[in-house]
Amino acid sequence: MLAITAGVLVAAGAYLMMTGKTVPYVFGLTMISNAANLIIFSTGRLTLAKPPLVPADEKTITGAANALPQALILTAIVIGFGLLVFALALAYRSYYALGTAEMDEMRVAEPVEGD
Repeated sequence: MLAITAGVLVAAGAYLMMTGKTVPYVFGLTMISNAANLIIFSTGRLTLAKPPLVPADEKTITGAANALPQALILTAIVIGFGLLVFALALAYRSYYALGTAEMDEMRVAEPVEGD
């Protein structure tokens, strides 16, 4: 079920990124980022395991949840949110400066070859 959900998120994100507008592009990028987080989370053995806390008198513990995918995802969520806010601010500024949200029409700001 998680693989299907991640696949749907990637497909929807890719579709949004191909629309040619800046805001759907940013949301598509966010959806693909969330799909990657879901895939990383599913590698951590989704079980009803104990928390990964080792008592002081034991060297190892069996049947504990894997904390590494959870830590990676938490970091990725924070970085992804920062990327989303920066990309939205950049999209707003480009709309304000160029007057359009269409990526093909934003080529006016690029220099012409041969100059």
